[in-house]
Amino acid sequence: MSVRSRRGQLFGGDATESRITAHVNAGERDMLTGMLAAQRATLELKCSGLGVELAERSVEPSTLSLLGLVRHLADVERRWFRRVLAAQDAPALFSSADDPDGDFDGAVSDPAVAERAWEAWRAEVAFAERFTESAPDLEVSGKDGWLGEVPLRWVLVHMIEEYARHNGHADLLRERIDGAIGV
Repeated sequence: MSVRSRRGQLFGGDATESRITAHVNAGERDMLTGMLAAQRATLELKCSGLGVELAERSVEPSTLSLLGLVRHLADVERRWFRRVLAAQDAPALFSSADDPDGDFDGAVSDPAVAERAWEAWRAEVAFAERFTESAPDLEVSGKDGWLGEVPLRWVLVHMIEEYARHNGHADLLRERIDGAIGV
């Protein structure tokens, strides 16, 4: 009897295995930050090795692309950690009230656009990591215009959910670009 392997194996071998760093019995902060770090690393992994292909769209009329996801998640990181939790005046980088889909619509096949997106995303992730590390506890909170007072704990859970949802999109986009599949 032959054993069938799964269609989607590990994407990237060792890079895949090193994404998960939170121990199953870690404390709450370590668990949440470890899971979020794994989701962030998954986005990078799904985009790895691509150049202008990052801007390839899913299917019309959608403007969804890997590059659009990077730009979108940079804005999401910025919103929750800088604007809400740190109470900074930090407008979105890639979208606005006049151009609410600018994060996706502006994701064009231009190496400078991709470089700026990655630089912004990495800067926002670094800020979020520093903020989270320096917070005295997970009850540190900020004021959100929609939800009211939101604690760091909620933001971390929300960010894990946000990345997980969009990493599912990234799976499909990457497979469409070059056939690469896996977790």
